[in-house]
Amino acid sequence: MNDANAAKALEPARLPWQDLPVRPVGAGFQMLSGFVVLDLTTSIAGPYATMLLSDFGAEVIKVERPNGDDARHWGPPFLEGHSLWFTAVNRNKKSVVLDLGCAEGQAQFRALLQRADVLVCNQPLDVQRKLGIDHETLRALKSDLVFVSITGFGLDGERADLTCYDLIAEGYSGIMDITGEADGRPQKIGAPAADMLAGQDAAMAAVVALLARERTGEGAKIDISLAESMTRFLACRISSYLGSGEIPARSGGTDSVIAIYQSFETADGLLLNLGLGSDAIWKRFWAAVGDPQYAARPEFSTNARRRAHRSEIVADIQAILRTRTRAQWLEIFANSRVPAGPINRVDETAHDLAFQQRGLFFTLQDGTQQVPQVGLGIRIDGQSATPRAAPPRLGEHTASILATLAKRKTAQGEPS
Repeated sequence: MNDANAAKALEPARLPWQDLPVRPVGAGFQMLSGFVVLDLTTSIAGPYATMLLSDFGAEVIKVERPNGDDARHWGPPFLEGHSLWFTAVNRNKKSVVLDLGCAEGQAQFRALLQRADVLVCNQPLDVQRKLGIDHETLRALKSDLVFVSITGFGLDGERADLTCYDLIAEGYSGIMDITGEADGRPQKIGAPAADMLAGQDAAMAAVVALLARERTGEGAKIDISLAESMTRFLACRISSYLGSGEIPARSGGTDSVIAIYQSFETADGLLLNLGLGSDAIWKRFWAAVGDPQYAARPEFSTNARRRAHRSEIVADIQAILRTRTRAQWLEIFANSRVPAGPINRVDETAHDLAFQQRGLFFTLQDGTQQVPQVGLGIRIDGQSATPRAAPPRLGEHTASILATLAKRKTAQGEPS
C-alpha cells in the first residue's frame, strides 16, 4: 500500500449527515415571535413540544437541572459529544442551568417566570408541587401564564401517580396489540410515537390558549397525557370496534376497512405498498395492469364486496406484481394515479431527494457547528422553517440570561 492509500485508509468514514444539504441558521418563521416559553421538560415529548413552538418563532428558554436533560445522556450514538436523540428535539433553544431545589435557583426561576407566556413541564404532579412549578403555585405568581403539563396519564384520575414512558403508553393505547404479524407477539411502533404525538398536542394546545388569551387576558391549564394522545391515534379503529363489536387483530399490516391496502412483492423481491381506496382507483389499477375486465366483475363492484373476496383478490394482484420490478410498477402506478409507494429503510428515507428538496432533511450550520436535523415538515407561503440556532450546550446561555435579569432588576430599582 502506498503512502496516499495508507493515508486514505486512516481517514474517518464519511457519515450520512455529511451528504445532506447544508442550511445556515436564519430568521425562520416569526408567527410566535415575541412569545417566551419556559421549557422545564426532559426526554422527548416536552422538548419536542417546545421545539415546535420555537420553529414558529417563540423564544424558548430551556431550564435544565445541573446534570441536564436526561436525553443529553442517551447514546451511543453521539456526534461530537452530543446525543443525537437530544439534538433531534432541541434546536433554537437557550439552555439555562438552575437548581430549583435551592432558594437561589427558585428566585432565578421566578424572575424568569415573569418574562414567560408559556411554561411546559413534564414532571409528575407531586414533583411539580415539590419544586413549586405546579399550576396552582404558578398561577398565583402569574395569572396570564399558559401552563402546559405533559405526564403519562394526566394530572388527575386513578393513574395520575403512575410513572410512564412511550412504551408504557403504547401498551395502554391498544396500538401494540394490532401491530405485528398475526401469529407474532404485539410490537411497539418503531419510533417514540406517544412522545411525539403528545408533544404535538401540547404545542397545538399552547397556541390555542395563547390565541384565547389575546381575547380574555387569562392564562390556561393544559393537561396532556401520553396515554391519551397515543390512544386518540387509534380513533378510527376504536370507533369501528365500538360500532360493530369487532375487535381488531394483528395482521401484519394487511387488515383495513379498505379491501386492498397492504404491501406486495415485486419481481426483484422488493416490496411496495398499494392502496385501492375507492371504486375509481380500483378501476384505474386494473386498467394500469392491463385487465380492465377484472375491475368490472360484479362480485368486486364495491369495497364491501371486495372485502368479502379479499384473499382471492390479493392472490391475483400478487401474481401480477411479481411480473415486473418495483421501480417499473411505481412508474406505471404514478402515471395512472394509483396510490403506491416503496417501503423504505431509514437510510433511504433520509436520502430521499424529494424530501430534501422540500427542506425536511438538512445539516444545520451554526457558526462552526454542524448538526443533522429533521425539519418541521410544514411549509407556509412556499417556505419551510429555518432554524435560528443549533441545539444548545448544557448551560450555554445561563450567564447571559441571568445577567439580563439582573440588569432588569437594577433598572426597576429592585435588589439584585
